[in-house]
Order: sequence, then structure tokens, then C-alpha cells
Amino acid sequence: MSQSFKTLDNADLSGKRALVRVDFNVPMADGRVSDDTRLRAALPTIEKLRAGGAKVVLLAHFDRPKGKRVPEMSLKPVVEPLSKLVGAPVAFADDCVGEDAAKVVAAMQNGDVALLENVRYHAGEEKNDPEFAAALAANGDLYVNDAFSAAHRAHASTEGLARLLPAYAGEQMRKELEALDAALGNPKRPVMGIVGGAKVSTKLDLLNNLVGKLDYLAIGGGMANTFRFAQGFEIGGSLCEKDMADTAREILGKAEEAGCKVILPSDVIVATELAAGVPTRTVDLEADKVSADEKIFDIGPKTLAAVKAAMAESRTLIWNGPFGVFEVQPFDRATVEAAQEAASLAKAGKLVAVAGGGDTVAALNAARAADDFTFVSTAGGAFLEWMEGKELPGVAALIS
Repeated sequence: MSQSFKTLDNADLSGKRALVRVDFNVPMADGRVSDDTRLRAALPTIEKLRAGGAKVVLLAHFDRPKGKRVPEMSLKPVVEPLSKLVGAPVAFADDCVGEDAAKVVAAMQNGDVALLENVRYHAGEEKNDPEFAAALAANGDLYVNDAFSAAHRAHASTEGLARLLPAYAGEQMRKELEALDAALGNPKRPVMGIVGGAKVSTKLDLLNNLVGKLDYLAIGGGMANTFRFAQGFEIGGSLCEKDMADTAREILGKAEEAGCKVILPSDVIVATELAAGVPTRTVDLEADKVSADEKIFDIGPKTLAAVKAAMAESRTLIWNGPFGVFEVQPFDRATVEAAQEAASLAKAGKLVAVAGGGDTVAALNAARAADDFTFVSTAGGAFLEWMEGKELPGVAALIS
């Protein structure tokens, strides 16, 4: 997959104005950047362009100003922390098009870095308006997309620009595409998927796509309750989409036809309320019932052992969503232990382990396992749509 993208490796960069779409939609607290992970992710591309003598012009969005100038959604607070990370001054333009942007870009020397104001201040960005895309393109000689997390949107700065200038995948984009290719494009088999989350209805496309591609699929979270309910098990007062029972049975039928082994909870951890330190009990679903006042908040030890055994058999793992309510102890146990097991197999070179999605990243960080995974994607929506088998406009526009 990644082989068909133009990268910066052989690009003529000297003196060129490189318009780089980055993801600087960073967490802020009291007007300051509280987590610079996404800024650091852009550094390899920025450094490569600077080393090649390009003028680096950064384009990004922040929050959802919906086509209006909203002062608290300005990218200006990013300038100082970014300058420190780059080790050089970063110029800032009060707009991403027009006179303000043109003036800042015109003053740049080779190797300089500038950040333009929030592209979503203009309604033309989300509409992928050709005139707005042309106004952005006026400040560049080439285009680099380094924001996989925004690649599922056909916006002016993610898709429109790639049609107007020579387009390249940035280093972070390349890394993401190569990891995803290793996970689902051309994976080492057997391939295992872990899908968690509250509702089957929000992950229907994902489950339907994966059962045709995986050898093992472990289902956790609230959605596992819907599957168990569909099979006639008592799940007490647990979260469950009873109206999705037929759909759950259809997905299991498809999995069987495709030779995908589905791992559903055979035992669960229950409690009468969701709070830290509440009394819990383990229920074997085959032999016992979850009573009406109890709710399922995690998978049990027997199910966890089955998940670990499937991991040991697999060569590739793709993970989206926790097994239990990992934010509340002790219902984090299965997610943490499974994450540590996957990390240890990946570290030993026995497993290509790729994970993504907000909750998943938070869970892997809580388990201190993220660093040993082969790749952890911070791109929530784009990662999910890619797992669903959908074409991502921002990626499709880069195919050479």
C-alpha cells in the first residue's frame, strides 16, 4: 500500500515552499498546550524538509470553529512549544490565505518554519471549496500531507490541495500507512483482532469488514453483552442493544463462513454498581446467571486466558477498544493484562501489534504497554474508517 505513495525521499526541496498539512488539534488547558504528542509527531517531516532547504509552511485545524474566527480556537498557542521542539523560531500568520499568509511566507528563508492560522476559520475548508484550495495553494510549490488523522475528511487542506500541487506523504503519514499495511493490507498470518466498545451499532461496518479478514476476533466491552444476549445467555442489568440481536447473529454466521474464530466472554466480572473497589463476583455464563441487579463490567479470567492463547498463536494483532470499563478499577484488569501480553510478544518480535482509537490509546498508556506495541495510531476516526475498509480521501489523493 505505502509503496504507491510519493515520499519526500527523492523530492527536490531546495528553495521550495512546502505546504504541510499537520495535525495540531492538541489538548489545551488555560490557553496552553497540555500534551505535545501531536507536535512531536510532526518533527521528522519538518526536519526532513528543513534539511532539504525547503520553506516549511504548516497548515492545521484546531477544534470546530465552523467557518468563523473564534479567538479561543486560534493556533497561536502552538507557536512557542513548537519553536522549542524545532529548535528554531516559528513564524505565525493571522490567516491561512490572503495578504497575512502571503506576507509571512514571502519573508521566509530556506529552512524557515511558519504556522498559518486555523484553516477551519474558513467555511471553504470543510466544503473542500476549489477557490479556497487555490488560495491555500498560492503559498506553496509542493504539498505534503502528514495528518493521517484528518485523512478521512475530503477537505480543502487534506484533499483539494493534493490535486493542485505535487503531493507527497509526510514521514508520520508514511509510518502510519506502513503500519496499517502490515496489519491488514499484507499481514503475517494468523491475524487477530480485538474490538471493544459500548455498542454493536457504532461498529457494525467494522465488524462486518473484519470477520472476512481475521483468523481470530475477540469481542469485548458492552457490545459483547449484545452478542451473548443474542445467543440466549442471561446478562442481568448489563448494557445491551437487544434490538441488535439478529444483527449480532448474522455477524457470527459470517465469521463462521469465513473461518474466523470469534472469542466471546465465557466468564465475566459483575457488580451491582460501577465504582472503584465495589464488591465483585466472577460469573461463568455457561453454568451460572448474571442476576437482574448485576451488571457486567469486564471479562473474566477464563476468557482472558483464551484471548492470550489466541495472541500466542497469532503473528499480527489489530486492536480497537477495551475489554471492560478500564477507567474504573478493578474493571481494568483484563485490558491491562491483555495489553501487557501483546506488548511483550511484540517486543520479542513474535507479533506485529497495531492499535488505535482514543479509548484504546488511553488504555494502553494506563497499562504502560503503548511503547512496546509495533505502532499505536492516535488517529481515532481515520483509524476506524480504515479498519472498516473505507477509502480515505486524504490518502487516495496521494496515490502516485
